[in-house]
Amino acid sequence: MGLFNKIKNMFAKEEPKEKEVVLEEQDEEIEEQEEVVEEETPVLTKEEKEDVKIYEKGLTKSRENFVSKLVNLTNRYKKVNDEYFDELEEILIMADIGVDTVMNFMDRLRSRCKKENIESPEYLKELIVDELFIIYVNDTVIVNKINYSEKKPTVILFVGVNGVGKTTTIAKLANKLIDEGKKVKLIAGDTFRAGATRQLEEWAGKVGATFCGKGEGSDPSAVIYDGLEEALKDDTDVVMIDTAGRLQNKVNLMKELEKINRVIGKVIPEAPHEVLLVIDATTGQNGISQAKAFKEITNITGIVLTKLDGTAKGGIVLAIKEQVGIPVKYIGLGERKEDLQVFDIEKYIYGLFKDMM
Repeated sequence: MGLFNKIKNMFAKEEPKEKEVVLEEQDEEIEEQEEVVEEETPVLTKEEKEDVKIYEKGLTKSRENFVSKLVNLTNRYKKVNDEYFDELEEILIMADIGVDTVMNFMDRLRSRCKKENIESPEYLKELIVDELFIIYVNDTVIVNKINYSEKKPTVILFVGVNGVGKTTTIAKLANKLIDEGKKVKLIAGDTFRAGATRQLEEWAGKVGATFCGKGEGSDPSAVIYDGLEEALKDDTDVVMIDTAGRLQNKVNLMKELEKINRVIGKVIPEAPHEVLLVIDATTGQNGISQAKAFKEITNITGIVLTKLDGTAKGGIVLAIKEQVGIPVKYIGLGERKEDLQVFDIEKYIYGLFKDMM
């Protein structure tokens, strides 16, 4: 079963009816077929259904802009030809999937159509979904969860330019982990931006996290050192560290992050366990540039894509993974704390292509 049909059956189907009791005298072959169907279309939990709704709502702008054009394209052509492919290419680029990613994708799609002798635009739309998924996965195991340390605390370093929603993201993720029963400490390592320390302290109070910070202009490495020492003493489970985002002064930022990493490793060997880059999805291809720049500076383990609900170009998720090679671990699909979601490629594909299913 292709991804298109799998997701269609999993997310778009109606509430399952109660399964009829299989009588003992029924043929064993029928029983085996029912078991296969059950494996292919697992029943979603209540929590999973809520998550799917958040994806569906959060990707509305992208879906209305992107998929409506795909549907219109499919309706206007009875047969796949060069003109069809040219229009499809333009639609994908406009969705901010990225020129390089689109070129790679179109080569794969053309090759598959030729090999399988596919001429129907209606059938091709299913292949589009499947091939976009393949590009994201790229024969790798996608890890979208936090890499927790066996020994407390797990240290998560957040990087990203100012204005992308870094502090709010830290607070939302802290709230999630606290709801899971973890003890969380926030450390204000951004001592450069006016008000950054105070803002993070206020968030810590709102979500129930402990806090460590000093005045504006303090040495961020010193603040982080003190915060980590506190975390070791008060049995903290997860430490989240905010940092400055002065990418325009790349050399200084690199030196600062190098020093921060050394200090972290000195207090807690093998830390930080995660370095999450926060990117504003509404900045489009500029976000790709930020990801490439920060990748040169420090070892990024995952990306948090904020404000995805505020853009019609949700294809940036695919572009980031394909062009930068870093998995998206969380996406922001709204202002509420529950709108920060662990990234799930299947839910994303459904939220984006729901109107085609």
